[in-house]
Amino acid sequence: MEQTEKKVKLAVNGGISFGAKLNAKQLVTIAEYMNDGDELELTTFQQLYIEVLESEVEWVKEKFAEVGLACYPVGSFVKSLRTCNFCKGAEEEGMPVAIELNKRIAGKQVPFTLRPAYTGCPVGCGEPLVNDIGVMKVKDGYDLYIGGKAKGKDARTGTLLMEQLTPEQLYEVVDKIITIYIEHGKRREQFSKFVTRFGLENIRESVI
Repeated sequence: MEQTEKKVKLAVNGGISFGAKLNAKQLVTIAEYMNDGDELELTTFQQLYIEVLESEVEWVKEKFAEVGLACYPVGSFVKSLRTCNFCKGAEEEGMPVAIELNKRIAGKQVPFTLRPAYTGCPVGCGEPLVNDIGVMKVKDGYDLYIGGKAKGKDARTGTLLMEQLTPEQLYEVVDKIITIYIEHGKRREQFSKFVTRFGLENIRESVI
């Protein structure tokens, strides 16, 4: 019996820009790698899931990158940064910071899927308070929240960990938090539960 080649699921989005949008060229490119009957799964985290042949993964990633599509692994990894729509402009809303933060953390392997979110102002369109790690730009600094959870009976808002961080401080602290989770989190332990078990103050002391 002929063996069917394994397929790999990729998470795809249009990168961090003004809103969660895809242009016509990006849509056509995605469609080129789909067969009749294939489906795209739209997630709540501004991503599309597409399955491609294992042997073609790297090639597909290159083709997607040529039209501005970003690809991320699916599973127990740091998700790409969920963002707001940057309604007042790139510099004012901190888009370069969001892009750099995403570049540094997205795709890292962790005990359980970790969802970071970013919003460019206190309106909070990126929903940072109900995700694992949330960043909110307030005036000229960045406030950092951790331990939020959007689903389930134990849903809760995140706790403010640090205020008015500079971009470099933000990158460093978020990276340290993820490293602590990687080193001390149990397999398939949700980040919100890890924060409760490990202790907010222990995390705070470890990153200062």
